[in-house]
Amino acid sequence: MSVLVSASVPQAGQRSAVIRTGAPVSALRAEWTKLRTLAGTWWLLLAVIALTAAVGVGAASAVTCQAAGCGQDPAKVALSGVDLSQAVVAILAVLAISGEYSTGMIRTTLTAMPRRLSVLGAKAVVVAALTLAAGAVGVLAAMLAGRLILPGRGFTRGHGYPSLSLASGPDLRAVAGTVLYLALIALLALGVATAVRDSAVSIGLVLALLYLFPVIASALNPRWSRHLEQIGPMSAGLTIQATAGLRGLPLAPWQGLGVLALWAAGALLAGAAALRLRDA
Repeated sequence: MSVLVSASVPQAGQRSAVIRTGAPVSALRAEWTKLRTLAGTWWLLLAVIALTAAVGVGAASAVTCQAAGCGQDPAKVALSGVDLSQAVVAILAVLAISGEYSTGMIRTTLTAMPRRLSVLGAKAVVVAALTLAAGAVGVLAAMLAGRLILPGRGFTRGHGYPSLSLASGPDLRAVAGTVLYLALIALLALGVATAVRDSAVSIGLVLALLYLFPVIASALNPRWSRHLEQIGPMSAGLTIQATAGLRGLPLAPWQGLGVLALWAAGALLAGAAALRLRDA
């Protein structure tokens, strides 16, 4: 009997270890299934791609550079669609969790996966991965459009502007950084929605964080305006797109993206604390 008991103990331990090991994978599968089966997910991802590319095409077609040093940044012009598509990314991320609270499905989710932080982590991975994929397609399409359109608008080597190219270090940084920017916006929105729970309030709060900082900064004197641009998630994060006039930026490009990363991390920490401490 003692032999049987002693033999059963490691087997139980092994089973619990397998369960613990498989929990993150199961959470990822569950969150991927939930998000991909929602029709709105794919429409929102298509909107991210379309807005990023279409607004970039419109901006590239509207801008002109008549002389050398015309004061425009071709990469920022091509990628200006992100200013709008980030709002769609925020909506997608908010709905990834707030929709479960509105329908009561969150109780089922947390019953099936009692480890709440694993659930939030899985949501973050899935939302970020989808945003990265859609963002990459939209950003690359916008850069290709800029490469084709901008030379005809005066952005030529004669004016000091070589064609946009991923072989250029600053252009590659602008492209990769913009895709990361969208993913960080998604994580910021997910954290806010986890803490707030309500869809409309969460979307309004995230959009206010993104767009109010630049509006307020424009109304202040240059000193205070620069400080706000350094701490605002959008104004700081979008410095990653800059390929010209770097000395005039409130922050270096990667520093600016780092500020946005801190915003996203803070939002996720707040959401994780709310998820652990409050009832579903």
